[in-house]
Amino acid sequence: MKVSEKICKATVISVASIMSVFGAFCILDEIDSVFRLQGVQVLAAGLSMPNSTDTKSDTDINDKAKEKTKQDSSSSKAVKNSDTDFAEKNHKVDTTDTAIDETEQTFLVTESLYRESNMSYENFFVKNATDLSIDLGSYLHADLPFKYEDTSEPQVLIVHTHATESYMTEDLGYYYESFYPRDTDDNYNVVRVGEAITKKLEQSGISTIHCTEHHDEPQYLGAYDNSANSIIYYMNKYPSIKIVLDIHRDSITTEEGEKIKPTFVYNNKKAAQIMIMCGNDNYGYYDFPDWEENMSLAVKLQSTAETKFPGMTRPLYFGNFMYNMNLAPGSLLIEIGTDANTLDEAVYSGEMLGEVIESVLKNS
Repeated sequence: MKVSEKICKATVISVASIMSVFGAFCILDEIDSVFRLQGVQVLAAGLSMPNSTDTKSDTDINDKAKEKTKQDSSSSKAVKNSDTDFAEKNHKVDTTDTAIDETEQTFLVTESLYRESNMSYENFFVKNATDLSIDLGSYLHADLPFKYEDTSEPQVLIVHTHATESYMTEDLGYYYESFYPRDTDDNYNVVRVGEAITKKLEQSGISTIHCTEHHDEPQYLGAYDNSANSIIYYMNKYPSIKIVLDIHRDSITTEEGEKIKPTFVYNNKKAAQIMIMCGNDNYGYYDFPDWEENMSLAVKLQSTAETKFPGMTRPLYFGNFMYNMNLAPGSLLIEIGTDANTLDEAVYSGEMLGEVIESVLKNS
């Protein structure tokens, strides 16, 4: 039985400050701006936001984390990422079973289609948040370090470092201030999206392991170490695994409380845009020598997704981070929508992502 959810709340008072909340310490040690647009700091997506508004995100992109990671690296080689979810509350309000207070404040939800960034190649875009010069064409056309096998053995592993990340249930164009995008019920959180990916892969004949473990319970802090242990366990048990995907959902909220909903339409049906994330270790801080193999997989998925389902992807995020991607040569983190997307939109995207993975793997 799952332990009750305990979500750590961290309040950012000033850069490099540390707050203790009733004995649970959450550290936001080195929050760097990914880039600034008209004085705006964007922490996760690194993308231009409508009206140039400030944003917060669940994804902690930390460009200086390599020095701390080198000092604090664990025996499992898991990156010590900051698990502090500073953009969310530490209590859950279930608005599905409780009558809404009509006096409760509401905030806007704005749909956005993310496309252009600072790099592009053929039909896709990349947000390069590093100082590296990368040749997207060479990564796209490079051979992957593995080949598809017609076997009943597992070839794909789906995990969720933050399994309780959830979505909206209705497409209203607004949300109530009590909205809390965490849910321990796997029918309503990102595990449901992982199930949609897994089902598509299994239907195509690709055996897939879906790890539904809640690595962010009983506490959010340490979730990446927990998921690293699961990845290592399954990699040892099934050496046939070639691709490891950590499936998340993002969150983009302005200082005014407006939530951004990355959305595209396919076959007259709304779907959540996805963001593929790939880290690097160009300077040798992470014990992550095979990052370029991950990059090749990332651009192949990005290109294939745009070919099959135009508009499906936000720019591929290439940055200075690891997020357990050193544990397998075909390992990536993928954000499926944000907390402003509906569960149905995210599941629909998960189904399409399953088709994309099948195409890339079978053509490897």
